[in-house]
Amino acid sequence: MTDVFLESRRDLRQRAFQALMSLEYEGDVLEACRFAYSYDKEEEGAEPELPVFLLNLVTGVDKSKEELDQKIAQHLKAGWTVDRLTLVEKNILRLGIFEITEFDTPQLVAVNEAIELSKQFSDEKSSKFINGILSQFVTEE
Repeated sequence: MTDVFLESRRDLRQRAFQALMSLEYEGDVLEACRFAYSYDKEEEGAEPELPVFLLNLVTGVDKSKEELDQKIAQHLKAGWTVDRLTLVEKNILRLGIFEITEFDTPQLVAVNEAIELSKQFSDEKSSKFINGILSQFVTEE
């Protein structure tokens, strides 16, 4: 039986983030998704079917990186560039903005989920930064 948590959107966002981080160092989107989705599952044999939500997030962010980075850059303070951000912050922001603009997820839910990812994979300062950027983005949309 499948654990309900493993199929939750929160868990799939986390796995999408992990796949995106691995893609920063080259690789195939499908392989990155497959690894992120199944790395801690104890099933052997047949590969698990990847959730569409996970595939759509990773594929969409990967294909839209430049556009997403431009949107992020518009909300950075003067003198800051996207290249100056950590890979964790960049990928969480990309994921958050992509979900806000391309999915039916309520904007505040997408922002909150991005903040939760930053709390899990970074620190409180980063969480506040993510919140500030995404909140500005939502306000303007």
